[in-house]
Amino acid sequence: MAKHPKVALSPLAPSRFPDLRPVQGVSLAAGHCGIRGTGTSLDLMLAVFDKGTSVAGVYTRSSTAGAPVRWCRRILPNGQARALVVNSGNANVYTGKPGDDAVKATATAVAKLLGTTANRVHIASTGVIGEPLPVDKVIATLPKMAKKLDPRAWKPAAEAIMTTDTYPKGSTRQVEIDGKKVTITGIAKGSGMIAPDMATMLAYVFTDAAITAEILQSLLQSAADKSFNCITVDSDTSTSDTLEMFATGKAGNAPIDNLRDRRLKEFRAELDDLCLELAHLVVRDGEGAQKFIEIKVEGARSSLSARRIGLAIANSPLVKTAIAGGDANWGRIVMAVGKSGEDIAETSLTIHVGGHPVAINGAPPADYDEAPVARHMAGRSIKMTVDVGIGRGQATVWTCDLTHGYIEINADYRS
Repeated sequence: MAKHPKVALSPLAPSRFPDLRPVQGVSLAAGHCGIRGTGTSLDLMLAVFDKGTSVAGVYTRSSTAGAPVRWCRRILPNGQARALVVNSGNANVYTGKPGDDAVKATATAVAKLLGTTANRVHIASTGVIGEPLPVDKVIATLPKMAKKLDPRAWKPAAEAIMTTDTYPKGSTRQVEIDGKKVTITGIAKGSGMIAPDMATMLAYVFTDAAITAEILQSLLQSAADKSFNCITVDSDTSTSDTLEMFATGKAGNAPIDNLRDRRLKEFRAELDDLCLELAHLVVRDGEGAQKFIEIKVEGARSSLSARRIGLAIANSPLVKTAIAGGDANWGRIVMAVGKSGEDIAETSLTIHVGGHPVAINGAPPADYDEAPVARHMAGRSIKMTVDVGIGRGQATVWTCDLTHGYIEINADYRS
């Protein structure tokens, strides 16, 4: 049984969990099935959707993806979903045929409860890798949860999918389509093993807009590329990364089946913003994190190149530990830019930290004063801008510092 280490609330945590709006056609429940911790720790989440709900998803690119990810990839082309089940404390990764059987048994059990088919039940797991999932405990708990479904149970649902997270994560938005109020609400979990390469560890977005699965997929992938694909905590891509979106169609708008539909403009903007907020919440809860770091890269060959340079900086242990210690050692930023392998103009490289120039055109300013840079580095929010001087490509990535807390959490993860 996973006994996740107790850690203090992240100093970067929001003051409270937001008041998330209910989504028409979505009900949730959280329960304890005995996988995670002892006592009554929430470790199982169930979400049920009205018939006709469309679904989209992006998943980890890891070649050692877990059984739940493989299941969701296989059923995603159906385009419809009736339920989502997520457990924490056990990732159901590298568990062989019993792992696949556990996913199928869970989906079948939920399908029987709801009068649907197993290929409309999405499954996810997060936690320890390589340990058999006690699926009997999951299945035995689901009927009790199905009796207490609640459209407002966002906070317990977000808590049930946590592992080393220090706080639950949620966000909500509301727009109008065809004069109808449309809600977008999302929850996420993530703290360590964050270098998504698609999404975050687990994130779920729900809306009552009527949008076809094909259009939903395009919207979600685009949102992920601008948010979850631009964050990192420790450069490690999870075997369980899952980002899914469910659209119930209960808001009453005329269905949207064209990506160029003008009615999508506000919806797309709010979806992008919600996903970015969730991604930032993950970084702010990075294992042992004390500082939130924004890295903006400009002047690159392309936006993709800019993101690669940004991630090279964000994933550098030397950069992250310098920031943790408040050390204004900008030479480590130069090092990280160089190791990215991307094209740069060395004699044009310009770096600002906290708005203060530390390098201009490939050299330190003649009147460089480290004092204001050091003061900025001592704060909770660190910003840096890097211009590599060869093009118009730009990107922004976000990360956190690397502290002793990260080592303590991960050294004790299974003990």
